[in-house]
Amino acid sequence: MHYALHLVGSGAGNLAAYLAAHVLLCLLPAFFIAGAMTALIPKASITRWLGRHTPAYVSYPAAAAAGSLLAVCSCTIVPLFGGIYRKGAGIGPAITFLFFAPAGNIMALAYTGSILGAEFAVARLVLSLLFGVGIGLLMALLFWRDDMRHDAQTDTLFAEQARVGKAAMGLLLALAALLVAGTLKLWPLTATVAAFDLPLPGAEAWQKALFALVPYDAAKGEEGVSLQGSVLIVLLLLIAVTAWKGLEDIVEGANRWTWVALALAALTLLVAALRLVPRAEVLEIVLTGRVFAVAVCLGGVLHYARALPADARQAWLWESWRFVKQIFGLLVLGVFIVGMVRQVIRPEWIESLAGSNSVQANVVAVLFGVFMYFPTLVEVPVARMFLDLGMHRGPLLAYLMADPELSLQSILMVAAVVGRAKVLAYVGLVALFSAAAGLMYGVWVDGLAWWHLVLGLAGLFALLALLLYRVQRRQHNAVSVG
Repeated sequence: MHYALHLVGSGAGNLAAYLAAHVLLCLLPAFFIAGAMTALIPKASITRWLGRHTPAYVSYPAAAAAGSLLAVCSCTIVPLFGGIYRKGAGIGPAITFLFFAPAGNIMALAYTGSILGAEFAVARLVLSLLFGVGIGLLMALLFWRDDMRHDAQTDTLFAEQARVGKAAMGLLLALAALLVAGTLKLWPLTATVAAFDLPLPGAEAWQKALFALVPYDAAKGEEGVSLQGSVLIVLLLLIAVTAWKGLEDIVEGANRWTWVALALAALTLLVAALRLVPRAEVLEIVLTGRVFAVAVCLGGVLHYARALPADARQAWLWESWRFVKQIFGLLVLGVFIVGMVRQVIRPEWIESLAGSNSVQANVVAVLFGVFMYFPTLVEVPVARMFLDLGMHRGPLLAYLMADPELSLQSILMVAAVVGRAKVLAYVGLVALFSAAAGLMYGVWVDGLAWWHLVLGLAGLFALLALLLYRVQRRQHNAVSVG
């Protein structure tokens, strides 16, 4: 009984740490962006680059390029994936976007290179790109009939929309800027602009009590809950209550709860952009460049939202709320379960299970990535810990390929968007390709001759070319029949 309570407490602590650290500045804007893409962008604007009838040599590189610019974790990318898929993107390019964005974005690669070495970062980039495109092509071949039905449904849903209005485009750009301003860890966003002390007796004791409840250990990837995080959790709960009253019936018009919920969301993003440092008898409030960037972006969002026609604004808010209801509960469940499972799995097992570059070791590393999810930029120092514990670099790459894609909460959320059959195929392909990537890189580390590696990569390119040809033929036949 005591152990069961310990597991439940660990799950709750992991959930609290996740909500405090990762939901706000990345996931909240992502939900609003997904809603805007669904409600305000004509289908043709998406299908021009990512649609089922777009040439594969255009759509798949476009999907990967879009993903490379987003320094976000897998949970944040799912609402964006849902937005482009529901708007008419083909399943193949949408899956490539979903796979490549968390594993191959610029920030993740730069951080990987600084902690694990440039060679490792290059291997992660090349193999994530090749296998991301390969997985997307295979999904397009496996589910081409579903893709045709999905394409017809989006034609019906969005046929009346002809072009993106200026207000809609401005809103999307302001939301994208908000996402970037909240997630990038670069100067001047991280620079201190001003600081002042707020008298708050007990602030330091409050922080110590929080760390006692939810431990902080950077070496294990445990982020704890800061004083600032606890304030953000309270604000998030207030948003949930007011949003349910203000957005559930938004298509019938806004009410006072609508404005309260949106004002709380804006306030929460501003608080998340601050840096709060508890000290003896005072709370130091640090204004960073991020605070001002977020404030400017929120001003842009407000300006363009007010310029939208009332029905378009209501459609945007409804679609955003629909994504929250569809995805957020599964995210909470997945993070909670992962928090419990992480207490059972011991990093010390790594040396014995993944200390060599075997098939078993790479499969174990992939499975480990499912139940030991760490957000982007946290996963890299954790990978460094695994390397120091004795994990071979091959399985380590397999882990870093699988961890952003196959976390339990991400699997549950993607299933809510595309259905169980597609998510099972996606999970299987990612697991297979991640293990294969680890094996390939592992044999290179172990001293494989360079020409063997060139032959292996040439074989991969040939396979991708064959898949590309098959997808192109399928597209051509579908257009001919249509």
